[in-house]
Amino acid sequence: MTKKHIDNLTYSIIGCAIEVHKELGPGLLESIYESCFIEELIRKQLSYKSQVYVPVVYKGKILGATLRLDVIVEDEIIVELKAIDSIHPVNLAQLLTYMKLLEKPKGVIINFNCTNIYKEGQKTMVNELYSRLE
Repeated sequence: MTKKHIDNLTYSIIGCAIEVHKELGPGLLESIYESCFIEELIRKQLSYKSQVYVPVVYKGKILGATLRLDVIVEDEIIVELKAIDSIHPVNLAQLLTYMKLLEKPKGVIINFNCTNIYKEGQKTMVNELYSRLE
């Protein structure tokens, strides 16, 4: 895994979201966008897992509480899909927490309730794992 590989994968992921947004536009439910986004991942032959349960580990102990994230692509990048007015700091914090708990170097939030995915509808986050990649 290299930074270049992760960045190219991110480009493909955002491309999938743009394709969905081009077809459907804003204003639908997140679940609809998720189904269509997954269809685009399949078309690009990218592996994914959806609605992934994330165990909560506290001081070395796995608790009964779990979180659930939207999609992991190629077991490397976490993707959180939204259909909200705008991406808020709490959404970014949630993504960073998922990245930390699952030890993933990069995550992307995609908000379909916008006019342009590339300009305003996505936010990419990296952590210290990414900075250690070649």
